Amino acid sequence: MLIFTLRRFNLFIFTMLLLTILSFSLSFLFPGEQLINLTGQIDASPEQLAILADEYQQQSGLLSQYFSYLNHLFHGEMGYSMTSNLPIATEVLNRLPATIELTCVALLVAMFFGLPVGFCAAIYHRKLPDNLILTIAMVGYSIPVFWLGLLAILVFSIQLGWLPSAGQISLLFEIEHVTGLQLIDILLSDSPYKWQAFQDATRHLILPVIVVALAPATIFMRLARSAMLEVLDTHYIKAANAKGLTFSQIIYRHAMRNAVIKVIRDVGLQFANLVTIAMVTEVIFSWPGIGRWLIESIYQRDYTAIQGGLIVLSTFIFIVHIIIDFVYAALNPLAREPRNGKR
Repeated sequence: MLIFTLRRFNLFIFTMLLLTILSFSLSFLFPGEQLINLTGQIDASPEQLAILADEYQQQSGLLSQYFSYLNHLFHGEMGYSMTSNLPIATEVLNRLPATIELTCVALLVAMFFGLPVGFCAAIYHRKLPDNLILTIAMVGYSIPVFWLGLLAILVFSIQLGWLPSAGQISLLFEIEHVTGLQLIDILLSDSPYKWQAFQDATRHLILPVIVVALAPATIFMRLARSAMLEVLDTHYIKAANAKGLTFSQIIYRHAMRNAVIKVIRDVGLQFANLVTIAMVTEVIFSWPGIGRWLIESIYQRDYTAIQGGLIVLSTFIFIVHIIIDFVYAALNPLAREPRNGKR
């Protein structure tokens, strides 16, 4: 386990160095002065620019400039937004929790619906349910996210009036910012209308979560189907069948548990795709997350925000990858020490 942890830590450090090199390089590639692109202080006086140039080692070589940039990042200094003049760190802290809440709930929903349906397809392999589920998975994966989001707003918000079409919570409720995660902040609040606010926030969450979760759910269907078919073809399943265990006992006691472990291995890869879908969904539903902020920064040519958003969003995705790897390693000892499988 220690070797596994050290490998993941080294991979994390290497990846973060690559991300910081890319972000630092963007300040040279964007139009305008490199120092302003790095700090975002477009209204700085010549005296202030001279101070910033000294802080960022502009008179030294590229290597010194890069290490100075790293030093500022380690201290949480990512510059200022060119549009709002607020620190990038403040902008990120205000918006990242909303994205975390949306993506994590969508991931749970996608797994909750995708895995059982995929297992069902494997159980009825090459029969009508299997063919029907594969067709639904292919159609669901092919639907464009922006079209699905607009259609959901048109049907469920405008025509039926069941669910709100934008925002995270109604303006009628004032919830104190504690963790940034709306549902948790509501539960922690002392408001007498706490449960009404929780219900309202849940209603705001339903449509964006469904839109974000649809494509990953179809992928989990196919992954779960493949994993279950692979497990059902193993020798220990055949041995359990030979011992006289019923089919339901084989599925629930042995096959399903091992198939889930195989699917968890691929969850991290799908999370990056899920975050990309969430960025588009945040724009459609006016969700106050970092994805919407980053896309707006691209349109507004806020180069400092683009660099900061790139680092934060990539770091968030990679941390989730590491967490999922640890979960997979905890469930599968062979992943921690491959040599055990060769003995």
